[in-house]
Formats: sequence, C-alpha cells, structure tokens
Amino acid sequence: MDKPIRRRVQLAPWVLGAVLGAWLSAPSAEAANTLDALSSKDAAGGLRAALSQGVGKAVTQLGAKNGFLNDPKVAIPLPPTLEKADHALRMVGMSGDADELHAAMNHAAEQAVAQARPVFEDAVRHMTVADAKTILTGGEDAGTQYFRRTTSAQLTAKFKPIVAAETAKLSLTEKYDHFAGQAAQFGLISKNEANLNDYVTAKALDGLFSRIADEERAIRKDPLGQANSLIKQVFGAL
Repeated sequence: MDKPIRRRVQLAPWVLGAVLGAWLSAPSAEAANTLDALSSKDAAGGLRAALSQGVGKAVTQLGAKNGFLNDPKVAIPLPPTLEKADHALRMVGMSGDADELHAAMNHAAEQAVAQARPVFEDAVRHMTVADAKTILTGGEDAGTQYFRRTTSAQLTAKFKPIVAAETAKLSLTEKYDHFAGQAAQFGLISKNEANLNDYVTAKALDGLFSRIADEERAIRKDPLGQANSLIKQVFGAL
C-alpha cells in the first residue's frame, strides 16, 4: 500500500489562533487556570509577538554598524586556515593586513543580516499549529531552532550575494588574496584553501541565530519583565 502523502498546510492566522487556543486550554494542571483566561487570538498573538521581538532585536543589534565587530560572542574570526598564518604574519610586522581583512569580513556580515527580517516574518506567517506547540513546550531555544529549520536555506541564498557584493565593494577578495599570498610565502597556507564568501555567510548565520537564541532565553526566563502584555500572558502561563 502506498504511504499517504504528507503535506505542509499553511493555516490562516485566525485558524492557527483558534486551534492553538484550544490546545493551550489544558497542557498541565498547574497552568490550566491561567491559560484558560487567554483567548485563542491572544495565544497566537503572544507567540508571534515573542518570535518577532527576538528576531527584531537580533537583526537590529547585528545589522548596525560594527554589530559583529563589537560583539565578541559573534565576531567572525579569520578562516581556520588563516589563523596560524595570522599569528606568523603578526610576528613579522604584517598585522595591518590581518586586521583589515578581519574588519571587512565582519562589515560584510552586518550588511547581510540587516536584510534578514522579511525572511523571518515569512516563517512566522507560515507557522503551523504543530510548530507552535513545539515552540511553546520545547526547550529554551525551541523558537530559534524553528527558525533555523525553516529559514537557513533562504537566508543563505539571500545573504551570499549581499556578502559577495560587500566583499567586492570593500575589495575583500583582493585583501584575502594579498594576505593569503603573503602567508603562502611562509609555506603556511594556499590562498585556494577556503571560499571566503561561503565562510562569511555561514558565520553570519551562526551569529544571527545565536543572538536570537539569547533573546528567546531572556523572554522565557523573565516573561513578566517583557513590555508586550501578550508575551507576559502566554509565556508567563507556561
């Protein structure tokens, strides 16, 4: 017998709200009374508001000037193949090239991340009831993992040409080739060992999802401290 075909169904916002509200009515005895007081519209609205808030803060922070460079947690380092070369070049007084390359890579990432918001908004619009249930009852980064699953391919496709344009504008390819060429003189690397645009794109995505996860954890840890009243109601009741 043929297996049934599974289709991903996009639900209208009011349908998602109604079903989510019904499911939320009694996930546990401890939270039932509080969740019963929420309308289906509020339940869906609170979840969407929390996801949008986390994304908004992450994009704003990292998409700002020096958003990556000024954040040690997400600042993009030189590619692994250049780390040893960087140390060697600094030892012989060539630190300027390494610093310029490092800064240019991070500026390319911030330009890409600044364009990410529409992709996340689309992911929120296409969220299913099953997605919502997983996010609300999942771990501290369940929302972030939802975004990673549903947006990574689209963000990569969107980021890569932006990174490529920025690296070209900042002469990053030339900087990389020059830096790698100097390193090759010491027998440390070959300038063909890494695809720089792929590397910067991947690191930009990692940094963005890391910052979104931070924002999600903050909401879950202190829902009552959030400005949005629906976020307080929904996440405070879980």
